[in-house]
Amino acid sequence: MKRTRAEAVIEAVLFTMGESVEISRLADVIEEDVKVVKEILKGMEERYAREDRGITLAYFENAVQLCTKEEMYEYLVKIAKTPKKMSLTDTVLETLSIIAYKQPVTRAEIERVRGVNCDHAINRLLEYDLITELGRLDAPGRPLLFGTTEQFLRCFGVGKLDDLPELNPVQLEEFKQQAEAEVQLQLDV
Repeated sequence: MKRTRAEAVIEAVLFTMGESVEISRLADVIEEDVKVVKEILKGMEERYAREDRGITLAYFENAVQLCTKEEMYEYLVKIAKTPKKMSLTDTVLETLSIIAYKQPVTRAEIERVRGVNCDHAINRLLEYDLITELGRLDAPGRPLLFGTTEQFLRCFGVGKLDDLPELNPVQLEEFKQQAEAEVQLQLDV
């Protein structure tokens, strides 16, 4: 397949899918190897930047998505009014961070770290598609395992889980003290 035709096919697939597509699947579609597809994607990305286009490519692990450039968001807001934003409380964010750093993790493990029931936070994160059920732990009761989704990576601007910032031991100790204080407050009430 000619390179311009391959690029057009990749662009059409990414546009139509509206979500990320594994690079290996794109390679299958255009009947080329992954290396060639990566070269084509790099060329597309460079052309989008050079021609000052409103779109770009976003990479997530071994997948790519056609998306709007950040600097175009203000114009999208004008046409679509105010986009729906998810509201993440401190409790939900704490639960999400535990899942992100300890995944795959069970509800019981999350509650052990937080010291409180996490049903509401987990349900909210599932609703926002920031976490997903990854299966069941091979243990008594076969509890569900949770992990983050591609939507999590997209929302927090992270390409892959390895890009998450490392927690230093001082921060970890502060988090533990805050959680213990929160538990004590709930016991006092």
